[in-house]
Amino acid sequence: MKKITCLFALIFIVAHVVTAQNKTKNYTLFKPDRVFDGHKIHTGWWVLVKGNHIEATGEPASINIPAQVNIVDLKGTTLLPGLIEAHSHLFLHPYNETTWEAQLLTESRAERTARAVNHAREALMAGFTGTRDLGTEGCMYDDVGIKTAIDKGIIPGPRMLTSTRAIVATGSYQPKSKVDGAVLPHGAEEADGVQGIVHAVRSQIGHGADVVKIYVDYDFGWGVNDEGFPTFTLTELKAAVEAAHNSGRQVVAHSVTAQGMRNAIEAGVNTIEHGDGGTPELLKLMKEKGIALCATLAANEAYAVYDGWKKGVDPTTEAIVRKQEMFANALRAGVTILMGGDSGVFSHGDNAREMLLMADYGMKPLDILRSATSVNALVLKLTKVGMLKPGYLADIVAVEGNPVDDLQALKKVKVVMKDGVFYKK
Repeated sequence: MKKITCLFALIFIVAHVVTAQNKTKNYTLFKPDRVFDGHKIHTGWWVLVKGNHIEATGEPASINIPAQVNIVDLKGTTLLPGLIEAHSHLFLHPYNETTWEAQLLTESRAERTARAVNHAREALMAGFTGTRDLGTEGCMYDDVGIKTAIDKGIIPGPRMLTSTRAIVATGSYQPKSKVDGAVLPHGAEEADGVQGIVHAVRSQIGHGADVVKIYVDYDFGWGVNDEGFPTFTLTELKAAVEAAHNSGRQVVAHSVTAQGMRNAIEAGVNTIEHGDGGTPELLKLMKEKGIALCATLAANEAYAVYDGWKKGVDPTTEAIVRKQEMFANALRAGVTILMGGDSGVFSHGDNAREMLLMADYGMKPLDILRSATSVNALVLKLTKVGMLKPGYLADIVAVEGNPVDDLQALKKVKVVMKDGVFYKK
């Protein structure tokens, strides 16, 4: 009996020691040159992580460092909250590889899902620990499956907000065929009338959509002479927004025309994507109503490059000049700017391209960093991310250099941690 008692005592002691070791090993101390906490830069700060959350931040003397801790010395680097992409399409790849239409018509959903798995990993490894994916473009509700696989740890990837199929007016969205009776895959879910659009909203919510995306206008063959024109009526849009908001979900409006933006603003959407038709008046209205802008500058320039434009060599295209003017007006109006480039039009993992263009178009580097972290988290209602702050989730990125001095540093990612787990170190 004494031997058995001693054995149990020994097992208890060993188990206690192992548990204690696991707890102490659960601490990680980051020692970079500087820390961007989501609002401003701090020189000489350290960040202590326990498990999957941030335990402490600040000057070394202010942090109670455990006896056993994993120290990550990051000389020459800046530590940031994990970056957040506000406009991505994980099921698309660059159009200079395969056109959008060809991807829908010739690539199977299995192939496109396999690509999406790779794209999610590439975004994460580039320091983007969060993404709002705005439409599967023919892959139905498969973004919900990708999100679930990431959340379960089956595949690596960012925290996802999904929008599933997105909603378009019947006849407005590609691909199309002039052959009568031809059945083609749809790039989004078609809907008509108040009852139809409300049904589409609720159906997508039922299939797992975190946000509702609506194309309030369209600029490829919808209007007379192929000009961009609104699709849904204001009455339809108001009904859709009410249905989405009743479920606590935000509404994202694709808009490239002035009237489309006006309708979206009046209907009460939460964010406007692209915004090419934004006038000073409309941007002022967005500011007054608290509607954020995701300008997707990188996609705009990518389209021009695919059409043969050589940046720095050829004259700036009319579309890019228009976008530059709109973005400058948005900054002057004080509109909340989201960092989102429409990745998928260009390569996933190159998401920081948008941030470089935001600087080129007149936005200050510190405001760009805020846009990609704390601002995106706040507007998209992502809780406990976007800042390096005690109690927040340990989504942390380290880049070589100081991005406030040179935003190219954002392309030199040295460390990626998401939810307390290292994915790059």
